[in-house]
Amino acid sequence: MSAAALLGESVYRQLRQLILSRELAPGQSLSVPALATRLGVSRSPVREAVQQLIYEGLAVSVPHAGAKVATVDAARVRDVFAVRAVLDGLAASAAATRVTEGDLDKLAMILAAQEANLDGGTDAARDAALDVEFHTFIREASGNVCVVDELSRLEVQAHLYRGDLWCSARNRRVALREHRRIVEALESGDSASARVAAEAHVHGLLTRLDRA
Repeated sequence: MSAAALLGESVYRQLRQLILSRELAPGQSLSVPALATRLGVSRSPVREAVQQLIYEGLAVSVPHAGAKVATVDAARVRDVFAVRAVLDGLAASAAATRVTEGDLDKLAMILAAQEANLDGGTDAARDAALDVEFHTFIREASGNVCVVDELSRLEVQAHLYRGDLWCSARNRRVALREHRRIVEALESGDSASARVAAEAHVHGLLTRLDRA
């Protein structure tokens, strides 16, 4: 990868994380000059990164106003979860027949980091990053590139909605237990159980969303 491509990827990841952590809040302007100054880079990689964020649904282009961080409403996030349940179930089912010991070790490390974060008082930005890392790892382990690509967009859109839901210690501990059930199914190589556990996790998120 060229130096320019590496810089572009770095800028994109930084902006994505700023949105997930809500340092760039829903509806906030994504001014290319301002962001370039903030990140200490030229405008070109920022402009490209913003376009990628628009493609992923994390940002929107507003006529005569430029780009803004997307705002996700309840109806949209329910649609996202409905699709996620199916695709995450598919990914977990496939991953159960493909995961290696190294993969399982990595997932155990992510779970341990999630628990440590909860015990430490819940850093919302850290927790969101670990949650995305957990699900992304399983999706990539499935070997299904189409599922990985589609879910990468849906995952981050879900995190735009009701940030308080994700940083609630009670909700996150429930989610962590659900994550452990998914990993247990992967460890046993049981595709059917992995699918059920992954789908149940997403349905559980939706239930907690309705109660929030």
